Amino acid sequence: MAKKITIALAGNPNSGKTTIFNNLTGSRQHVGNWPGVTVEKKEGSLKYKDYEIKVVDLPGTYSLTAYSLDEVVARNFVVEERPDVVVDIVDASNLERNLYLTTQFMELGVRLVIALNMSDRAEESGHKIDTKKLSELLGVPVVSTIGHKNRGMDELLQAIVDVADGKFDRGNVTPRYGEEIEEEIRKIEELIQRDAGLMQRYAPRWIAIKLLEGDEEVTKKVTGEK
Repeated sequence: MAKKITIALAGNPNSGKTTIFNNLTGSRQHVGNWPGVTVEKKEGSLKYKDYEIKVVDLPGTYSLTAYSLDEVVARNFVVEERPDVVVDIVDASNLERNLYLTTQFMELGVRLVIALNMSDRAEESGHKIDTKKLSELLGVPVVSTIGHKNRGMDELLQAIVDVADGKFDRGNVTPRYGEEIEEEIRKIEELIQRDAGLMQRYAPRWIAIKLLEGDEEVTKKVTGEK
């Protein structure tokens, strides 16, 4: 029997996410709306080796701070629905800006794969990225892809199933914010860890950071407000 996994494709606008979604799912996709909002929802499916993979294309977003409706939709799916793997589509020609979203996924503690897309454009600009070193620094698999040429898809799918099966040890790579902020994060984490319900649903460090940021949506989740 085929093993079923759900993956979420995420990334900045214009990172080539839609192209990779189309490469993976072909004609096996449908479009609707996310519940309660007018944001378009695209889902598809594919078979890879012994796996049936459901692919959810999240709205393009620069962050998970939830200032926009697209950010709220993307974040809520990852936090509440808990896909087996999040695939972060990163524009290799604009690496620094795109990795901001990556660090937020790391804070969430999700099982993550990075698709380093448009790597041909990065090389044309004189940038050659060491994917192995980047993987070591971030603690997640990094796969070079060229979406518009349909390259790297098999390698990407293999990385996805490896992460879903727990074959890639992420380690303990966590963005740090300096001792003063880290001390406040620790204090809030200690309080969160007293609430078994919160501990089951969310990563304590992520909740602590969002509370420090004054994130209204996360504050409602913690306090139970509607």
